[in-house]
Amino acid sequence: MPRPRLCRFIKFNPNVTYFKPQGIPLRNLEVIKLTLEEVEAIRLKNIEDLEQTQCAQKMKTSQSTFQRILASANKKIAQALIQGKAIQIEK
Repeated sequence: MPRPRLCRFIKFNPNVTYFKPQGIPLRNLEVIKLTLEEVEAIRLKNIEDLEQTQCAQKMKTSQSTFQRILASANKKIAQALIQGKAIQIEK
């Protein structure tokens, strides 16, 4: 039985929850879902330009867990951009 997920500290609440390639109807696209944790990790690391240890402290998680969340988010975003998929941010 896996360990229960811990609550992460997230300050960012996005107003926009879908991104898609221009000119293609959403119904024709595969959707990749980003969690709020992943969006917060991207925001802290890339927008706030914080070090990984600082990001992990702000999210109240370990540095290794933060790295896994960030790697997952980067992979999903890369897939969406390269393969022309939509991105949905789950609330």
